[in-house]
Amino acid sequence: MKATGIVRRIDDLGRVVIPKEIRRTMRIREGDPLEIYTDRDGEVIFKKYSPVGELASFAGHICETLCKTTGASAIICDRDTVISAAGTAKRDLFDKRISESLEHIIESRQIYQHKSGETPVDVTDTKNGQYLSVAAPIISEGDVSGCVAFVFDGTENELGETGYKLVQTMAGFLGKQMES
Repeated sequence: MKATGIVRRIDDLGRVVIPKEIRRTMRIREGDPLEIYTDRDGEVIFKKYSPVGELASFAGHICETLCKTTGASAIICDRDTVISAAGTAKRDLFDKRISESLEHIIESRQIYQHKSGETPVDVTDTKNGQYLSVAAPIISEGDVSGCVAFVFDGTENELGETGYKLVQTMAGFLGKQMES
């Protein structure tokens, strides 16, 4: 754990303000759920809650199946991190922070498909040469919680309608799983 040097007081209603610079750095937005942990030393730890993260093992199986079916690298991410990956890009993407561009695509609630001639969208903010081919947002109970996507390395990107329908179907399926 890293000390920030910032001290805040609790108000009379038991609230504490998380400073803007920490919210920006940690990508904490208004309405984001936070899990609260405590330990015996009196520490209180806030951690961003990821409903998609709860399905990490299941998401891993979905990514493996998508990869085997199409031969393309597949990922599932929440609104901040790649939580599951399969294919040649797995080690470059798993558990990495997503790019701001991908974050905006997720928040748009629209299915994204890369078109020839367009500048490709980086999957992570490390700019590791992995780009979005097609991505569909995972929507559960009206809230966007992540996306399912196929990834390419700049050379091959021909998933077409099949890739589009597969990510759309898997995103819808994961959204329903999180509702039940």
